[in-house]
Amino acid sequence: MAEAVVDNAPAKSGAPGSKPARLNLAFLENISQMPMLRQVGLLVGLAASVAIGFAVVLWSQQPDYRPLYGSLAGMDTKQVMDTLASADIPYHVEPNSGALLVKADDLSRARLKLAAAGVAPSDGNVGFELLDKEQGLGTSQFMEATRYRRSLEGELARTVSSLNNVKAARVHLAIPKSSVFVRDERKPSASVLVELYPGRSLEAGQVMAIVNLVATSVPELDKSQVTVVDQRGNLLSEQLQDTALTMAGKQFDYSRRMEGMLTQRVHNILQPVLGNDRYKAEVSADLDFSAVESTSEQFNPDQPALRSEQAVNEQRASSQGPQGVPGALSNQPPGPASAPQTTGGAAGPAAAIQPGQPLVDANGQQIMDPATGQPMLAPYPSDKREQTTKNFELDRSISHTRQQQGRLTRLSVAVVVDDQVKVDASGETTRAPWGAEDLARFTRLVQDAVGFDASRGDSVTVINVPFAADRGEEIADIAFYQQPWFWDIVKQVLGVLFILVLVFGVLRPVLNNITGGGKQAAADGDMELGGMIGLDGELANDRVSLGGPSSILLPSPTEGYEAQLNAIKGLVAEDPGRVAQVVKEWINADE
Repeated sequence: MAEAVVDNAPAKSGAPGSKPARLNLAFLENISQMPMLRQVGLLVGLAASVAIGFAVVLWSQQPDYRPLYGSLAGMDTKQVMDTLASADIPYHVEPNSGALLVKADDLSRARLKLAAAGVAPSDGNVGFELLDKEQGLGTSQFMEATRYRRSLEGELARTVSSLNNVKAARVHLAIPKSSVFVRDERKPSASVLVELYPGRSLEAGQVMAIVNLVATSVPELDKSQVTVVDQRGNLLSEQLQDTALTMAGKQFDYSRRMEGMLTQRVHNILQPVLGNDRYKAEVSADLDFSAVESTSEQFNPDQPALRSEQAVNEQRASSQGPQGVPGALSNQPPGPASAPQTTGGAAGPAAAIQPGQPLVDANGQQIMDPATGQPMLAPYPSDKREQTTKNFELDRSISHTRQQQGRLTRLSVAVVVDDQVKVDASGETTRAPWGAEDLARFTRLVQDAVGFDASRGDSVTVINVPFAADRGEEIADIAFYQQPWFWDIVKQVLGVLFILVLVFGVLRPVLNNITGGGKQAAADGDMELGGMIGLDGELANDRVSLGGPSSILLPSPTEGYEAQLNAIKGLVAEDPGRVAQVVKEWINADE
């Protein structure tokens, strides 16, 4: 019975144009049969779904915006916007943070345009232009001094901020009022706060430059009265003190610079010979930073030298001879005189010749001086004394030695050379170790390059070891998912998937629920009709009723084909929507 009805379905004989109208009527009828709360919820859900769909589409099509600068503090926002508008660069302002956003592709071009237009962040410091403003007639001396001090602080802050590592700076000057009394005189002082860029720092020389800059800009300001602090609260001016740790840091830097200089010499001599990445060289220098001063004095007794000589020669002559007998008798008074006891006799010895009288010989003849031809006179008595004093100086040497700090005491050089690569006639490359003669030549080159000194204990080692194949650090390519275009495609795909889920997961079930309100009833009637047809004659003679708003009776199978056809035609005319739903269910079941 079911197959006969399907083959001769009278519902297909209806006008095709009437089906959409009937479906629309069924849609409206099903909506009207829903409760009011459900109707409102359905409309709100549909409107929200459509709005979310549009939002997702717009989000997927929206370009990637990035902040133009981290902060617009100190910049003229209106000038920035005018410059971007004149350059046809789209932008928008983030409502929450207030950041100015531009497209990622236009970020570099926008910054170049702003730099060309002279738009740059300002530090907000006020310099000597503050003095250009007109002052009132009743301005006090205190206000004038304060303006001058503020202008000087601003100029110093601008100068300090111009350093490469300094992002911003503030200077505070404490200039006391001058006094005519010396005992009440006070020296000025200064404090400098520097804001450094992230990851940067100031060296001791740069801090000293800031201190000298501020000290020489303020009259009577001593360098010891200048304090430099960074934004983290670190006292940078303390580094200027010659502490042990500071000296150790300077010595370490000096050692590294010397090792780097020697290593560069090795590179300069080996790179043209071996090529790039064909060797590795390291230099270790031992330096002596001890300060030694020595003074020595030496004498050489084998080389005496006459320093001074004094000679005294005295000679005294007198016309009288010596009186008395030398000794104690001459100091005694003479004894009593006595007359000679004898007279006459032989003549005594010849009397002594008095000084100054002519000399005579034994014959009584005068002795003549052959040189002058005059008679020689008897010499007068004389006293002669000679004295000589000689001072000698020994050989002496005094030396004062002061050794230079940072003296190189020992040098060690290590060089590793890769195997040599040879290319034969067929283009194949082979690797072979270097010979002993080649390594000896490389060793001599390195020794001459670094100033090898065997007496100092220097060592130079050159060996040949094949390098590993993966010794170089390869720069990995940027993954495709890190490319900017990938995320644009992902956004669009996510937008499309969300729209599909919204349509097929939300809107379609809702519409099917609305338009298919009688689907369940038609399916129940079909199951009831099919069950009655399948009974073995128990209800064969009974009429089949199709449940619904109005009960419709179908003829029994025994009444003939014409009666069944007329009944179906009446059913179609009475409730065409329900019949169409039943036929649709049959078709779906057959498929």
